[in-house]
Amino acid sequence: MVDVESGAADLAIRPPQQQRSREAWNRVLDAGVALLEDGGYEAFTIAAVCERAGVAPPSIYARTTSKDALFLAVYEHGISRLREGEAVFADEQRWAGLAPAELVRSAVAEAVGLFLRNREFLGTVVLISAAHAEVRRRGSLYAQRLGEGFAAVVLRAGDAIAQADPEAAVRACFGTVFATSVIRVAYGGGFTTPRPTDDDTFVADLGEQAVRYLLR
Repeated sequence: MVDVESGAADLAIRPPQQQRSREAWNRVLDAGVALLEDGGYEAFTIAAVCERAGVAPPSIYARTTSKDALFLAVYEHGISRLREGEAVFADEQRWAGLAPAELVRSAVAEAVGLFLRNREFLGTVVLISAAHAEVRRRGSLYAQRLGEGFAAVVLRAGDAIAQADPEAAVRACFGTVFATSVIRVAYGGGFTTPRPTDDDTFVADLGEQAVRYLLR
């Protein structure tokens, strides 16, 4: 369990100014993400981060004296990779000219793909969020941003959406996609069924469910 007292830790990070220091700090952040992916929060210690990044402890203590501040910096570094992928929802060319059903299937596939490509990291932070209020808060904000991008794309289907309140229906659809993806990356494909499917089938089935729910 993550041991964090609200407000007790200094969560500020002093950013590096020189190029060499920035490179070392990026190695620290990459190492932290890798440790979380490999061993979860139990493997995440300042000593382990230093060893994996090939830096001396003063390199970290120069930025912060709090393990939790370091952890949150690593969390944001990992999430930034997802945010890069999230940009697809703002890519006009990606969605131009798609028929409603293909639009819905593609939006679902892009959203789920973010989870599947980052399953080791997300699986860990989802479990951590149950005991870490700040990770839960930040995760909620990320989920809402992703939901906005998803909704903006799917609502292009316009009159083809069969529900009385198209926006509410699209947001409900995203909630299902998000929750199902969270369960898959955190607990595995066999958590809710004795007959788990591979990733491609999972994505296709979820896309088809979204089409049947949303479209005429």
